[in-house]
Amino acid sequence: MSVQAPSAVILIRPHRFTPNPATAADNAFQASGNSLDPEVLAAAAHDEVTGLALALETAGITVHLFEDYDQTRPDSVFPNNWLSTHAGGHVATFPMYAPNRRNERRTDILDLLKTRYRVQDVIDYSGLELDDVFLEGTGAMVLDHEGRVAYAARSHRADPVALERFCTNFGYEPMLFDATDASGTAVYHTNVMMSVATEFAMVGLDMIRSQVRRRQIVERLAGGGREIIDLAHHQIRDFAGNAIELQGPNGRVLALSRRAFGSLTEAQKEVIQRSCTLLPVDVPTIELAGGSVRCMIAGIHLNRRPVPVHGTFQDHGLREQPGNQGQRQGGILPLPL
Repeated sequence: MSVQAPSAVILIRPHRFTPNPATAADNAFQASGNSLDPEVLAAAAHDEVTGLALALETAGITVHLFEDYDQTRPDSVFPNNWLSTHAGGHVATFPMYAPNRRNERRTDILDLLKTRYRVQDVIDYSGLELDDVFLEGTGAMVLDHEGRVAYAARSHRADPVALERFCTNFGYEPMLFDATDASGTAVYHTNVMMSVATEFAMVGLDMIRSQVRRRQIVERLAGGGREIIDLAHHQIRDFAGNAIELQGPNGRVLALSRRAFGSLTEAQKEVIQRSCTLLPVDVPTIELAGGSVRCMIAGIHLNRRPVPVHGTFQDHGLREQPGNQGQRQGGILPLPL
């Protein structure tokens, strides 16, 4: 089992979805949805989340799938921005940059975590919004759970003060850096350019402005025995950095979008497949909003509670038990038919 890769996740299935105009100014990955039929967008996004949930359950990952019928939450499909969980029973909720995203924080999800898993405390940083201080969870930070490092590209959504406070509370070393895309635009979320897995890390190294900081990041990642996969700018644009390693019963998988998978070279895939099975999923509609598969997944790094004999827990997944189990290593998991 891997400290880095969770075996259970939270997904949000939206019944209304559109690229958020309140986040378009600093999200260079986001497309305009103004010309698209809202009903068509919503239906497509709903189906893509369903497809991701099925693919994860096929790989043996426990999925807690929540519905969102709220018409005021265009980005609720990205729960990792407001929620993170940590070994030892710790949970954090985060301050959000866009005002129309702040009601994505849901008590029913926190109640599920407390009921199904051993939660010792919930630290709520949302009050920092009153001071215009923001830290959008594991979108703004990429966490190395084994090395206890929080990597963060400086942006409106990753304030150094909030980062320092989180790292002090949760026992991570902050590693803040400046990063821009090929046109010089600042990276809005660290997890679009960087993914840390158990035995490898995928990073857009050319995006890190300081050569000194770039070298320090490589040294920290490689020092833990990881192989570094350097992602080109076009691969970052195709969301290759927005992937997440998960732990299935038969081995680890790397969940990423079909678009991201198609951008990887055969040599890069070979490195990944030494320790993970690739799990590509089609999410083209979700990607219009500037995020991909990793953004859609809030990993659960908590110990489970025993299930009561009489089954009083409500299941939020597609099924009570995970579906067909995937391969261990060295392949690409097929999607369920």
